[in-house]
Amino acid sequence: MQIIVRPARAEELQAAEELVVRSINDLTVRHGFGAMASLRPADFQQFSLNDDPDGLWVAEADGELAGSAFSWISGNFWFLAELFVSPDHQGRGIGDTLLKRTFEHAAKADADNKALITFTFNTVSQGLYIRRGLYPRLPVYFFKAEARSSRQRSAEILDHAEIGNTDRDRARLAEFDLNALGFARDKHHGFLSGNAGITGVFLYAGTDCVGYAYIDSGGHIGPLAVAEPGLMNAAFATAFKLAAETGTSEVSAFLPGINHAALDAATAHGMRITFPMVLMSAREFGDFSRYLPRNPGFM
Repeated sequence: MQIIVRPARAEELQAAEELVVRSINDLTVRHGFGAMASLRPADFQQFSLNDDPDGLWVAEADGELAGSAFSWISGNFWFLAELFVSPDHQGRGIGDTLLKRTFEHAAKADADNKALITFTFNTVSQGLYIRRGLYPRLPVYFFKAEARSSRQRSAEILDHAEIGNTDRDRARLAEFDLNALGFARDKHHGFLSGNAGITGVFLYAGTDCVGYAYIDSGGHIGPLAVAEPGLMNAAFATAFKLAAETGTSEVSAFLPGINHAALDAATAHGMRITFPMVLMSAREFGDFSRYLPRNPGFM
């Protein structure tokens, strides 16, 4: 069987996402979690391909799409958003080859840190990443609740105002990200603000801008960042309220295991863990008591 690994093309990104969904559901079903992934447009992949085509790769086996990998870079920080091999083609070294290509992407950009988020129960992949110098750092949990049946207890709600496309607003976002993550994410905020299904807001305590949050039309919260950990409970309660007001049937979020305030707020609203994940990186970074990822690919 001839296996070819090459740069991805725009017209095959959606097919690659179909492969990702099949691979994820094969994994989660085998581990007793049921089918967890659903197919969505490859908007972020297309955005990233336009921004930096060196970060997206596919593998072909006798002309059939057999695997895909997707990484992005922000400043000197490299993140592996996706690396999946079709269940029919696993065990043939395709994953190793794709990972090698993505690491070349990191080396080309002179990245000083590398990271990813993967399933906690995917021990084979974790072993592969550890051998490449990426180590488990903290658990990340996917929480979900029915919006109408959630137990919305009394909590402080912050004022909010929509994020605008101005130099001042972009500078504010960069400041929050630099403080919480250690690097700015200007282009990724640009992607979020250009998506009609996502609303971004700044959060205010009085007249002070203390954070930001994004909520999509499906009720998903994230990313979310605050200036101080003590603001997280109110920030999450505010984001939950905004998500429920979209009319969605469910509210969801990815919560780091060390973010006690977000975990407390989520459970107070009746949210429950649906599956566990883990953040792995070459070295420690960020303050995840002040930041909530959007999803395992966006971070």
